[in-house]
Amino acid sequence: YMNWIKHHEEKSETDEVTQLSRMPLISVVMSTYNTPTHYLQKAIQSVLTQSYPHWELCIADDASDNKETLQLLRSYQKESDKIHIQFRRENGHISAASNTALKMAQGEFIALMDHDDMLAPHALLEAVKAINQYPHAKLLYSDEDKIDEKGRRYDPHFKTEWNPDLFFSQNYLSHLTIMRKELFEQLGGFRSGYEGAQDYDLLLRSLDYLEEYEIIHIPGILYHWRAIEGSSALNSAEKPYTSEAGLLALKDYLYKRYPDTEVKLGMVPNTYKVVYPLQRVPLISLIIPTRDSYAILHKCIQSILEKTRYKNYEIIIIDNQTKDLKTLDYFKQLRSRYPIIRIVSYDKPFNYAAMNNFGATQARGELLGLINNDIEVISEEWLNEMVQHALRPGIGAVGAKLYYDDGTIQHAGVILGIGGVAGHSHKYFHRNDDGYFSRLKIIQNLSAVTSACLILRKKLYLEVGGMDAVYLKVAFNDVDLCLKIRQLGYRNLWTPYARLYHHESLSRGAEDTKEKKIRFAREVAFMQKKWGAQLQTDPYYSQYLTLR
Repeated sequence: YMNWIKHHEEKSETDEVTQLSRMPLISVVMSTYNTPTHYLQKAIQSVLTQSYPHWELCIADDASDNKETLQLLRSYQKESDKIHIQFRRENGHISAASNTALKMAQGEFIALMDHDDMLAPHALLEAVKAINQYPHAKLLYSDEDKIDEKGRRYDPHFKTEWNPDLFFSQNYLSHLTIMRKELFEQLGGFRSGYEGAQDYDLLLRSLDYLEEYEIIHIPGILYHWRAIEGSSALNSAEKPYTSEAGLLALKDYLYKRYPDTEVKLGMVPNTYKVVYPLQRVPLISLIIPTRDSYAILHKCIQSILEKTRYKNYEIIIIDNQTKDLKTLDYFKQLRSRYPIIRIVSYDKPFNYAAMNNFGATQARGELLGLINNDIEVISEEWLNEMVQHALRPGIGAVGAKLYYDDGTIQHAGVILGIGGVAGHSHKYFHRNDDGYFSRLKIIQNLSAVTSACLILRKKLYLEVGGMDAVYLKVAFNDVDLCLKIRQLGYRNLWTPYARLYHHESLSRGAEDTKEKKIRFAREVAFMQKKWGAQLQTDPYYSQYLTLR
């Protein structure tokens, strides 16, 4: 990370200010209460040393009784006419104090800052550059890192572009957040009763006044979150009340708009799980292409039959020229014992995309499930979990959390750009790992998910033309499918609450023959030609994170 800082941050920015066509006043809003003076001084100094000159600092002290804190504030009040301070007579906690500070703000935009944190020297300049680039922006947020008691920076959080389902799973916007003043006024400022997650509550309520294109992510570390003993920056479990306050805020927001939703605490502190209870149980057609491979297929089918709580499904096995007698006998058993299972013949050379397209034409269900024959169910709720999201308006393909045999992660969503096209997120991480900022344990939007286990509406699958069976017979047909879905304005989604094993490529083997390598290279070239720069700019994966 120190190398990243040296490469990306050590540059002169003095000339950039004069090149801006629009230079709005930014009001930095802060509340204080008995803040240790050495941290408060660093916080205020980080504002005073901003490379962008058009700012004001509005501080509301919440009735501190620490003489050193009060003395420091008064000295800064005298030092600069850009610093406005109001000393509250009664302690009202952070929401009330922040509202007092907001009332002093004269800027077109408001930047929220905690009393012991620090702004990067170029923070406001980068924000104003974004405002110039996106004049429609109403809410902006940046990347952030942590800073310890000795001033050492670490744990950078390089964030995604606007990611609604991730935001309903955690307040990933966090710091630095900048909002138009008129939006603050529409919201009525902060609400009491949500202390510990008052910013999350504010941001949730702001969504009613925002279009997605008005929410802008500024890539780059503009905020240093102070990590000291007892702070949630050091350990999110240090302040358990913040999780409860966030849960309250999220429940309040969702219940008023989607009364049937359930909101629960997530698997990690300060994360949440939103449940969308099924109002109906539509038929889902699980399409499983296979050839021979009795042992693998048997494990897959039996795990579905024995471990799936969702009951309204059919299984369509696409038989691709099976010759193995044991497998053929297994087909006979399935036909005789399970009316919900059909075996249909695909008597052509192997073409994964074509087989799934063929399966879709045979499907009776409203929903399709694309399932590899080397999948094994772990969690009984896997299909309920995926179906509830697939039925949501605006959601396209839904993917699951897949493990290798040894329990390490095989699939946690697809990241564009890996290997020149796309690859699996968090591959080989331990099954119990939280992942990058808890991403292995929270529902989120991603550009693509693997078709080894993918659920979507049949109508949508057909609308985008299914999988490309001409140019993507084996590889990347699922990525292409998801990008076509995204192109129509749908959000693809990954959930960690649907868990399955993926005994990857056991039935077909690795891509290690000359013919397979040639075919794979053609598919890579096709994807790069078709999707071009989109493969290098995944909105759900920071440009500053490694593609590997």
